[in-house]
Amino acid sequence: MTSIEDKLQRVRQRICSACAAAQREPDEVLLLAVSKTVPAQGVAAAAACGQRAFGENYIQEGVDKQRQLAHLGLEWHCIGPIQGNKTRLVAEHFDWAHSVDRLKIAQRLSQQRPADRPPLNVCIQLDAEGSATKAGVPPAEALVLAREVVQLPGLRLRGLMHIPEPSSSFDAQLASHRRARAVYDELRAAGLPLDTLSMGMSDDLEAAVAAGSTMVRVGTAIFGARPKAGPDR
Repeated sequence: MTSIEDKLQRVRQRICSACAAAQREPDEVLLLAVSKTVPAQGVAAAAACGQRAFGENYIQEGVDKQRQLAHLGLEWHCIGPIQGNKTRLVAEHFDWAHSVDRLKIAQRLSQQRPADRPPLNVCIQLDAEGSATKAGVPPAEALVLAREVVQLPGLRLRGLMHIPEPSSSFDAQLASHRRARAVYDELRAAGLPLDTLSMGMSDDLEAAVAAGSTMVRVGTAIFGARPKAGPDR
């Protein structure tokens, strides 16, 4: 097996084991391979192993790879910060945007989504800890933003994306993800048609699955450690 194939298999097994521990079915959790800074040939190697969904943090880099790999028919998720001058690239090229935390960004994505493309799948980025220094909407503001986003044409509100504070403690990871799950449940109870809880990465996917994640974003465990990059590539 190739190195990427072996690592993908190990991550899939981790997801299966985590689902078994949580009494969930493995097909309830989608693996999103985070391919930031990974060259196009690395993405192609993962695609050859059956991986179809890829997440990019750096918007221009992601668009460049999409053009190189258009023949593969992959699904592309923008999971990094979206600045106002990058919304058109996201709206025109990506299938998902996970990091919407302001109405203005959602409105621009809606206005700039091409009419000949399906609605852009959107997750609202949540700061479950309510930190003033982290990206994401505080829990108390999530419902208001979600109700505004769900009305925008060209977008389909799918759920929430959560990035917890780094911790090596499973209990701390689980507590953070459960706070995000509680907000997700609150929004669903309010009648919003959500089906996606995007949370969990290489170091905390087990805790995220235990808390109810439906999509884990895994990069390092598949592609290895990455060099640091600039704010956008």
